[in-house]
Amino acid sequence: MKLMFIGADHEVTGSCHYLECGDTKLVVDYGMEQGVNRYENADLPVAFSDLDYVLLTHAHIDHAGCIPLLYAKGFRGQIITTYATGDLCQIMLRDSAHIQEMEAEWKNRKARRAGSPEVVPLYTMADAQGALSHLKTFEYGEIVKLNDDISLRFIDAGHLFGSASIEVWCREEGVEKKIVFSGDIGNKNKPLIRDPEYIKEADYVVMECTYGDREHGAVMEHIDELTHIIQKTLDRGGNVVIPAFAVGRTQELLYFIRKIKNDHLIFGHEGFPVYVDSPLAVEATHVFKKNLMRCYDDETRELVEQGINPIEFPGLYLSVTSEDSKAINFDAEPKVIISASGMCDAGRIRHHLKHNLWRPECSIVFAGYQAEATLGRSLIDGAAEVKLFGESIDVEAHIEVMKGLSSHADINGLLEWIKAFEKKPERVFAVHGDDAVCDVFADRLTHELGLNASAPFSGSVFDLIEGRWIEETVGIPIQKVTPARRRSDSVFARLVAAGERLAKVILRNEGGANKDLARFADQIHSLCDRWDR
Repeated sequence: MKLMFIGADHEVTGSCHYLECGDTKLVVDYGMEQGVNRYENADLPVAFSDLDYVLLTHAHIDHAGCIPLLYAKGFRGQIITTYATGDLCQIMLRDSAHIQEMEAEWKNRKARRAGSPEVVPLYTMADAQGALSHLKTFEYGEIVKLNDDISLRFIDAGHLFGSASIEVWCREEGVEKKIVFSGDIGNKNKPLIRDPEYIKEADYVVMECTYGDREHGAVMEHIDELTHIIQKTLDRGGNVVIPAFAVGRTQELLYFIRKIKNDHLIFGHEGFPVYVDSPLAVEATHVFKKNLMRCYDDETRELVEQGINPIEFPGLYLSVTSEDSKAINFDAEPKVIISASGMCDAGRIRHHLKHNLWRPECSIVFAGYQAEATLGRSLIDGAAEVKLFGESIDVEAHIEVMKGLSSHADINGLLEWIKAFEKKPERVFAVHGDDAVCDVFADRLTHELGLNASAPFSGSVFDLIEGRWIEETVGIPIQKVTPARRRSDSVFARLVAAGERLAKVILRNEGGANKDLARFADQIHSLCDRWDR
């Protein structure tokens, strides 16, 4: 019975942890790395085709985004998650695959003109659809018995629709251990979704610490703040442009604006239009509506029971086609535009910034975290000029930041979550935090709460029965690799994974009919003859 740390260890994206119990092999999350990463991630210790399960905490791309790549490399097990997360993955993984294919096609058009080698996407739409066919979803609180080795239960983490902490019971050689994977722990008192649910007992806890060294500060009255921004901007005759993450943050903003309109808080512009300009956000909003009673908090549930949709209101327009999107900026009426991506690095928001950044009557409102080296961070940091689509744009619009909207618990929320365990776990592993933050948080758990806490690096392996490290690694800094070399390595790794799967299929067919085995062997030899050059 062992736990191996793979991704989001001393980093905040690319979440993945490998668990082996008896004959069962699984990973908890298989996320995409985003932004700047410091360390190399260890490889999975088994062939992708040997994995039996993926347990998925939630649908954000840094936790779910590489699941189609697992499928592309031979994984054919089950993906186990909550109902709402399954619904969100249906749209988010397809959207991610579409982006991978479109980016590869764009690069290949340039490569063909330059006579350079073409690239392949990280994964394709077919890979995403194949992975999604292996989804199996469950309710919060339902005990799920995977096999004789492992049972599990999803507990509401309060971070996103469908987000969960996962309780996993492992049995091996007559010993049972309970491991809790926190997932991303939510901030309390958020609109729409419930507060994080607490867990009372575990032998081991793998715990996120994104904000493990800081407080969010005083909670702002977000409706008052947003009302003030909208009123001032509309009075100037400008547009309010809000870069927002398509899943979660967009729906929160719609909740606030419905309240603003319902309480008649805007004067002189009562019917102001609001555009959600993101196909992914539109589809995600439909998923939110579908799961109204499953995931909403009590306040929102009361609205639903009164026949009120908490994220719909008069004057809301959902923009899907590119023609719809273009028309928004050719309409002179002052308006609110919510568009993705939330950090302004891609998507339709860049077109809206091009049309509105140079206008002093407009406001650009940031309602989420802006990572280093993103356009959003540049604007918050006071850039006087930015480049969009090869054109220099003067920044004359008002730049506003709504603080305290984080979907992650701060240090106080994290400590409250871990203090809820009635019996101290044998060990807590601090993950999903910046390099220094993981150490700071683990040290605080040790010295303030008396817990046995540590912050492992990728590649570390822990024996859950013996309660000791099998291997403890240090972080291996990422070496600069050329894009061409990275693509080449990725494609070759996919070929190796296909070979591993073939070997596994061959062994599974032992004892088959001689006629079928002979035909299978001939097919393999024919393939080898073609490529053995």
